[in-house]
Formats: sequence, C-alpha cells, structure tokens
Amino acid sequence: MTSPEDMSRFQRRRRIVIAIIIALILFALLTIRSAWSNDWIHEYIEDFGIGAIVLAILGRMWCTLYIGGRKSAEIVRLGPYSMSRNPLYVFSTLGAAGIGMLTGSLTVAFALAVLCYVAFHLVILAEEGYLENTFGETYKAYKREVPRFFPKLSLYKEADVLSVRASMLYKTFFDGLVFFIAYPLLEFVEYLQVTHVLPVLLRLY
Repeated sequence: MTSPEDMSRFQRRRRIVIAIIIALILFALLTIRSAWSNDWIHEYIEDFGIGAIVLAILGRMWCTLYIGGRKSAEIVRLGPYSMSRNPLYVFSTLGAAGIGMLTGSLTVAFALAVLCYVAFHLVILAEEGYLENTFGETYKAYKREVPRFFPKLSLYKEADVLSVRASMLYKTFFDGLVFFIAYPLLEFVEYLQVTHVLPVLLRLY
C-alpha cells in the first residue's frame, strides 16, 4: 500500500527528475536552430508557441480553481477533471510544446511534448496507486469513466459554486510564469547563434 509519506517522497523525486530534464532540454537547445528558410514560418511558429504557453498558464490556473489543495483529500470530478483525470499535466505538456515552438521548430515542440508526456505518465502511475488505496471504489469508478490523460470533451461537467484557495491560485500563476522565461532565453540563444558565438550542431523543421 502506498502511504502519504511514500507519495511525498515520490513527489520530491519527481521535482528533481523534472528539473534535470529541463536542464538537459535547455542545454540541448543551445545547439539547435530552426531549419526553416522562410523567416515568416519561423515567426509564426514562435507566435503559436507564445499562444500555447498562455493557454497552458490559464489552463493550469483553471485546474487549480477546482483542485487547489484538495488533490489528496477528495476526488474532484468537475471542470477540467470531468474530461481528464490529469488536466494539470495536460496543460503543462502543452506549455512544454510551446517552449519548443519558441525555437521555430515543430520537431523540437513535438519532442518536448513527448518527453513531458512520458515523464508525467510515470508520475501518474504512482499517483494512481496512492489514490486507489486512499479512495478505493470511488477512484476506481472515476478511472473507468474518465480518460487518464487526453481529455474527452463530451464528459464536461461544470460546478455551480467553487471554493477557491487564493494562495494556491497565486502559486500556480507564478509557477506558470516560468514558461515565459524560455522566451527571452531562447531569443538570446538565437542571437548568439546568429553571431556565431554558439555553434549550431543541428537544424530541425
């Protein structure tokens, strides 16, 4: 049986793994550049990336409205959690794809999204064990009726009233702003590549 202490240790390991993945991604991006010959295609991809990041931040805040501080205390089945059991991870994966698009490369965007999906899938499997042991048949019914990751829009159910923890909402917002740090960073990397300060080892569409 997975105890709360085990879950807490796993969450700490998850944060360390994600931090390492982010560091490796940023290191790799120092040597990758878009292969598109038309600048306007590159710019459009970047614009879509910014849009994806904004949507990811808003989506993460939407999730927090429903589950902030309650994830281990009750099964939430309304709002985004009526369509997917892990919408917070869905929006985080979208944000990772947005960061990839800021490089002007759809290949990088896809690779980052897949990497995040795999990492979150492992986290989800561990969390499911804890939630099954904690909530029993209630959570098993939720598993049977709602997809694990990719949302099923037809299942959407809204809440009439929401009880919101402002501190959790603010924390989610500021955590989400980390996605935007990638924009000036990657613009600076692009400048260094154009001026041949950094080598371009790989060009991707």
